[in-house]
This record gives sequence, structure tokens and C-alpha cells, in this order.
Amino acid sequence: MPVSIFTALAIYFVIWWIVLFAVLPWGVHSQHESGEMTPGTDPGAPVLTHLRRKLVWTTIVATVVFSAWFVVYAYRLITFDQLASWLGMTN
Repeated sequence: MPVSIFTALAIYFVIWWIVLFAVLPWGVHSQHESGEMTPGTDPGAPVLTHLRRKLVWTTIVATVVFSAWFVVYAYRLITFDQLASWLGMTN
């Protein structure tokens, strides 16, 4: 059963967002940690976010995760019965 292009794009989109939230805290230093306090801002606010770099890393990691999912799905490397057995859901 092949996956449609729209389903694949939706799955990639979900993976991309999940990875983005995992990547966002990478390398962030707060104003309090760096000692560069800007008046009127929260001490926990980041000094530099490096957002463009994080978007690139998010795309790279999400593409790797999606590719792994696609290979497992396309070649049926893991069946639902195996997954249920691993999760202890067998009768």
C-alpha cells in the first residue's frame, strides 16, 4: 500500500515541527547567563537565537527521521503485530 504524496508531506510536516521544538533550545544562552541585560526584558530571554541555523538543522534532522520512517514503512520492516508485541499489547 503506497503512501500518497499528501500523506507523506503531512507526516514530514509533523516530524519537522516536533524536531523544531527539540532543536530550539540548542545553544541558547539567556541574558542572565551572559550578563547582557537589556532593560525591560525578561532575564531568561535569549541573547542570540541563531534561528536560521536552527531551521537548517531542523530540516536536516527531520529529513533523516522522515527517511528512516519511509524506509521502515515502504519495506514493511516493522509490522503492527511486532509493534504491538514490543509494546506489550498482545493477547
